Amino acid sequence: MPITIIAPKPARHHFHDSHQTANSDDESDTSSQQGASLDQEGDIQMLISQSSRPKHSQSSQNYNIVTPGEVITSDPQWMRGHGTYITPQTHNILSSVAGTISRTNKLLSVRPLRARYTPEVGDLVVGRIVEVQAKRWRVDVGGTQLAGLPLSAINLPGGILRKRTETDELQIRTFFAEGDLLVAEVQSLFGDGGASLHTRSLKYGKLRNGVFVAVSGMGGGGGVVRSRRQVWTMEGANNGGLIDIVLGVNGYVWISKHVETAVEDKSDKPSVGITNMEEVVSATMYSSQNDKIEVDTMREIARLRGVITALVENGLRVDEDMVVKGYHEAVEMALASEGGPDDVYLGGERGEQLANALIGV
Repeated sequence: MPITIIAPKPARHHFHDSHQTANSDDESDTSSQQGASLDQEGDIQMLISQSSRPKHSQSSQNYNIVTPGEVITSDPQWMRGHGTYITPQTHNILSSVAGTISRTNKLLSVRPLRARYTPEVGDLVVGRIVEVQAKRWRVDVGGTQLAGLPLSAINLPGGILRKRTETDELQIRTFFAEGDLLVAEVQSLFGDGGASLHTRSLKYGKLRNGVFVAVSGMGGGGGVVRSRRQVWTMEGANNGGLIDIVLGVNGYVWISKHVETAVEDKSDKPSVGITNMEEVVSATMYSSQNDKIEVDTMREIARLRGVITALVENGLRVDEDMVVKGYHEAVEMALASEGGPDDVYLGGERGEQLANALIGV
């Protein structure tokens, strides 16, 4: 059957914040200086001058989106980067993927329109346990390979610091089992592109009481950018209570009801000792039982999910500032609609209306 390739939406010009991501500080990457517009035939045209793009073939003269096998340049002064290759006995640099051209000094690379997540040390990711082995778990983080979570890289119940024993190996499924969701940090990388994770922090661990959202977009990560905070708690409107949001750099998002642990509730009471605290933590840290969630909280969780989906579909970045502003705008849109606060739909034209409101169009 025939396959139709639909041109992606042009990137929106959105406002910049004082705590914008570190990737935007790279002035040498001219890809952020390139724009795109749709002509009458639906093709995407270049808005940059010909002097800012390397010498290229006639077929790619008016486009900043290249396809596999297309000649980017034949000038020997350029070096090839990711997403490109050189044909034998020539100086032609060709694209190996469908994407946009990026130039860093004399290095040419092509950023794929869609790609899997590439881990980096320090990234906060949301993953799903897909396999349990003797001394580790295999975690799906949306990359080309499954990440590994060693048994030695997790907190034991009660925060006990000791060497892992055979008993811990036998009880490995009491910590994480197949299908469990967790938030973790990339600790190290392997030569084949694999990653090793760890959850040695109170803000990491098993996820529950919420909804999982997987977004997809340019270069993996689905619009989720590295920002100052990837995890935060916000107050839901219309008696929605406190809601936790976890933005995984790998494009996996978790939105859940905020639940204060028994340790937080009893930390001000002198009767709670070290032993009692360990027992409380051991009973809740790796629990898979969801708590009761009020209807108002579930409604606001669904609204936040719609906001994040609308941001991705309209080419806007997904970080704390955009999500918070988008949520407040979505609440106002719902109050002005016929459905009132229960109107949580943000797809199609409603999503475009939300995106236009955020960028000031």
